[in-house]
Amino acid sequence: MNRRSSLISLITAGALFASLAAVSPALGAGGSSGADRAPTPTERNAHWVAAWTSMPQLTEPSNMPPAPFTQADSVLTDTTLRQTVHVSAGGDHIRLRFSNAFGGAVLPITKVSVALPLDGRAGTGAIREGTTRRVTFGGGSSVAVPAGTQAVSDPLDFRLEPGSNLTATVYLATGQASTALTSHPGSRTTSYLRAGDHVEDADLPGATTTDHWYLLSGVEVWSRSSTSATAVLGDSLTDGRGSTTNGNDRWPDVLQQRLAAGAGPVRTSVVNQAAGGNRLLNDGLGPNGLARLDRDVLSQSGVDRLIVFEGVNDIGTVAATPAAQKQTADDVIAAYDQIITRAHTLGIRVYGATLTPFGGNTGYDDADGYREDARQAVNTWIRTSGRFDAVIDFDRTARDPQDPRALRASLDVGDHLHLNPAGYRALAGAVPAGLFRQTPLPAGFGYN
Repeated sequence: MNRRSSLISLITAGALFASLAAVSPALGAGGSSGADRAPTPTERNAHWVAAWTSMPQLTEPSNMPPAPFTQADSVLTDTTLRQTVHVSAGGDHIRLRFSNAFGGAVLPITKVSVALPLDGRAGTGAIREGTTRRVTFGGGSSVAVPAGTQAVSDPLDFRLEPGSNLTATVYLATGQASTALTSHPGSRTTSYLRAGDHVEDADLPGATTTDHWYLLSGVEVWSRSSTSATAVLGDSLTDGRGSTTNGNDRWPDVLQQRLAAGAGPVRTSVVNQAAGGNRLLNDGLGPNGLARLDRDVLSQSGVDRLIVFEGVNDIGTVAATPAAQKQTADDVIAAYDQIITRAHTLGIRVYGATLTPFGGNTGYDDADGYREDARQAVNTWIRTSGRFDAVIDFDRTARDPQDPRALRASLDVGDHLHLNPAGYRALAGAVPAGLFRQTPLPAGFGYN
């Protein structure tokens, strides 16, 4: 072959490779193209992406680890804690985040391991033998996390499939010398506690179970720059009240499954930053949405999109008077505007989800309809202001066509506020997949 022929062959091969890369399948889909191969640690155009998150909050007394794992002035002493999490994105390299945001003392973690759960199941105390890997911090097995901070582990070579479950096991030899503990109570996932060091045990027979997550606040994967994360800022409707324990059928979970199964090149990891009872304006169960925006969204790895579905608790917990509800609606709208401004500054698109109905709910509905008026005012602003980069109309999806102030009976878990698994599937189905395609930001994005 002469030199000219060789050059033509190289050009043709390069064009073919570029065309294959341009039509790479969705995150988690099969295929053998180079675009689907996980990047190496030294590869260009790769970065860390949040694959799973939980919103850290101060553990309430009723949600503390059960006896004997909580003592008068300490918690988790000589305790192994095993918990499973459901990840959105996958990769060949992972790292973990542990939070001591609300700890009353240093958090002394002695050992950590990760493994694949037995049969890939969520909420199991057993792991698949031969998959355990030690997690390190600065090269060592232990880490002391100061109060109010977090610790990020060293990168670990560990193959994690998108949409799969991961087991993380932690051992604390001395425990935390305080009962102010950081956790995520609304895990809807079973965790396991057992006395002693059982970090590498294949199972934890006789362990005490509890449906809460403690200490672990994030899992990240090393992925291509074309993969990003979408954070969801929300309350119990996103945290999954009414969903199935160990079922991972909250609406963000179902949305991720939809995106992964789609035919187009959608590459985003949907991460859930919600907590039951959370509000935008005032602290309650966890810090308010405005206060936690930096921690839970803006500082999360790889986030380039944000869905805001929060505000119903602000309306529902304020007095049912015309003046109070008018002020609350105005304040919620102002909070949205601030969230958009702050996220846009970092190049993050913000999608607004309309607030779903609560007609008939004992705590939130009022006979005069003042709270419903506030909900309608907020939803009108979401739909018509033009401030959000897109609108996701959950209200239209979930409301009863015959009684728009109430949920559809088939989607209602029974309290006329929260949804059942069918309701969460409906919400996930209402989110347009096109919102997650990689497109350039428009000119002037971030000016306001």
